[in-house]
Amino acid sequence: MSLWHLSAFLSIILSFSHVTGLTHPTNPNIIIILIDDLGFNDVSFHGSNQILTPNIDAFAYNGVILNRYYVPNLCTPSRAALLTGKYPIHTGMQHFVQIPDEPWGLPLGHRLMPQLFRDAGYSTQLIGKWHLGFWRKDQTPTLRGFDHHYGYYNGYIDYYDHTHYMMSKNYTAGVDFRQDLKRGYLENGTYATEAFTAEAVRVIEHHDTERPLFMILSHLAVHTGNENNPMQAPLEEVNKFPHIINTKRRTYAGMVSSLDKSVGQTIRALSVRSMLNNSIVLLYSDNGAPTLGIHSNAGSNHPFRGQKESPWEGGLRSAGAIWSPLLKNRNYVSNQIIHAIDWLPTLAAAAGIVLPKNLHLDGVNMWPTLKDNLEPQSRSLLHVLDDVFGYSSFMQDNLKYVNGSRFEGRFDSWLGDLYAGEDDPLVADYEKLVISSDVNQVLDTDTLTEGRIQYLRGLATNSCPSNKEDHKQSIYRCQPLKAPCYFDLDNDPCERYNLANLYPSKLQLLENKVNNFRLSAIKSSRIPIPDLRANPALHGDYWEWWNDTVTEKVTNGAVNLK
Repeated sequence: MSLWHLSAFLSIILSFSHVTGLTHPTNPNIIIILIDDLGFNDVSFHGSNQILTPNIDAFAYNGVILNRYYVPNLCTPSRAALLTGKYPIHTGMQHFVQIPDEPWGLPLGHRLMPQLFRDAGYSTQLIGKWHLGFWRKDQTPTLRGFDHHYGYYNGYIDYYDHTHYMMSKNYTAGVDFRQDLKRGYLENGTYATEAFTAEAVRVIEHHDTERPLFMILSHLAVHTGNENNPMQAPLEEVNKFPHIINTKRRTYAGMVSSLDKSVGQTIRALSVRSMLNNSIVLLYSDNGAPTLGIHSNAGSNHPFRGQKESPWEGGLRSAGAIWSPLLKNRNYVSNQIIHAIDWLPTLAAAAGIVLPKNLHLDGVNMWPTLKDNLEPQSRSLLHVLDDVFGYSSFMQDNLKYVNGSRFEGRFDSWLGDLYAGEDDPLVADYEKLVISSDVNQVLDTDTLTEGRIQYLRGLATNSCPSNKEDHKQSIYRCQPLKAPCYFDLDNDPCERYNLANLYPSKLQLLENKVNNFRLSAIKSSRIPIPDLRANPALHGDYWEWWNDTVTEKVTNGAVNLK
């Protein structure tokens, strides 16, 4: 064959592959692993030696550790922020979580991340938790932009029988499990983390790689289950932690360990399909852990102050990391301030998706900063503006404003300090565990040495000035239920020293910015009137929409999810 004929033959082959779609998509796969109620101190890459998380740590060390990553302090507002790119005060999703028998949800007027990515050619998948409303069928995931949903609608379910039980109401404990719009059940009582992981692996294995994948793996873990049996984990996972004396904390450790194993399985599945070479994987917790109080799971946000549903760093600062071969710089700790509202514009930019100009996003495109490890840019963030419960939290770079609190300030202290002498016996081999983990073996990088792990872990371990009780002096004392407080997070990340009395003019400037946000806040979408038609007893003992305004009819028969 002549050189000319060979060239012509290759041109025909390339042309044919282009026409038939045999080339891989240029848009990167987007995978978001969303953890529920995980404490900042409950991943070992932040320095804790009590619960080792080698897969999650390997993922973080190989990528970018998001050391100043912020989220709304509560489940429903946090998920709304991710999917809309907007503050909850601009979507009506502030103040509350979505309660099962209340007829409201994320307003339909907002275009969500899965809708925008599906319009750009992505296959869109949600596995696990929704928690943004289901009282009408058009509020549910597959009518909000997801091609496929396998999971549940409410804030939590039992880990094994997958029911949601409202103990405060005289309702049936209804099954809350769906495959798209069909009722689902798992006849073998599979542990929820394992069920969602198996579905994620199945989706990846059957994914048409000629289309890019957008998948949110939205775990139940490590949120508590139903109130009558909140702490659940496989016994073989719990038994790995005999060094933890507190039985609740030990079970929590089993929940975390099961989650860590899930991360390894998910990343390996992407590798087997050769999808990692064009993927962006994001992992984070929707808010801080609730150490005490309602739905408490014994999680630790140490050394930060407060917990879930509080204005403090312990409720707002999330354990997070991002990995992608598209990041020119990896293996570093980022101190760039980033918020959940940023992921819609950031991931869209990384995927080459031009967003409509009328979205009015609050989020900022952080892709150039993350990709090239640029110097942190200035940020102002509204953490909370809640005029129902009377508290607010705002940050401008290192300066933070707090006015008021939740639960009368009962959870405003420094919670989740771990007992001395409860380090995992395997901690002496920590670096070797990370290097030999499933995730690190899959990512197959030579850059992650024991020395590099120690260096990155040191940078990601947050410490605070020694507490000599001098923060209790009257000039530094913060009493947010009486007066606003002001902190310098660069020098006081644990919010011990209120500077409001020393710098009243700076306090006033921050308060003025909060008041400006108040002018743009819309009314909450919540309708706080329980609707008895939601009772699962009226829907075959399933949680299901009860005010169907969509003409499409859906078969009520259950599908066996094997």
